[in-house]
Amino acid sequence: MPNEFSRLRGEHRLAVYIDLKSPYAFIAIGPTRSMALEVGVEIDWRPFTLDIRSYLGSARLDSKGKVASQNRTETQWSGVRYAYRDARRYASLTGKTLRGTEKIWDSSLAGIAMLWAKQQGPADFDRFLDRAYPPFWRRELDIESVDVLEATLQDAGVSIEGFREFAEGAGRREHDVINREAFDTGVYGVPTYLVGDEMWFGREHLPRVAWLLSGSNGPAPDVANRAFGT
Repeated sequence: MPNEFSRLRGEHRLAVYIDLKSPYAFIAIGPTRSMALEVGVEIDWRPFTLDIRSYLGSARLDSKGKVASQNRTETQWSGVRYAYRDARRYASLTGKTLRGTEKIWDSSLAGIAMLWAKQQGPADFDRFLDRAYPPFWRRELDIESVDVLEATLQDAGVSIEGFREFAEGAGRREHDVINREAFDTGVYGVPTYLVGDEMWFGREHLPRVAWLLSGSNGPAPDVANRAFGT
């Protein structure tokens, strides 16, 4: 009998939840693609808009990078600083720039743009991610601006005819349903992988995900005991 995770995954062998404002999702895109290519499966990418304020508080930086306002405890600041330090170390291995964000972004519109690009096809979706992720982490992309996201879609070769109506109507509803169903099932962070009847959080589990997708042949791999491409 299918359990809650396999029902959420649906007909797709691999579903992956990501958020444009997550540094951990950013550094997981390349290895996840490489793993899926090696195993021979398609990825059903899904937007999951993190509610960072609910567990890490919020903060805003001024033009000089100094904290202008915030409501975080010292414990929350420690968690935030470590998360960026950790992700930045891995990003630097592949020449990626990863700067701490200047505020807690509402990335729901970016998630809707993902859904729009996904409708056009996997190649369009991949190009959109590649046009959106790097500039966002260089602090060059306003993901709350529909004009900016339209331009990013266009730059990725994705048609934008009807995008605004989609963002205000069907796309917003689809985004909200995806997020509600994921959260109610137990998804709480990104990247999250659904495979078989299991959920795995974090790219360090890619070897296990690959093993499951390949038929669970041989002994189960340990956490991150092999690397996939970037």
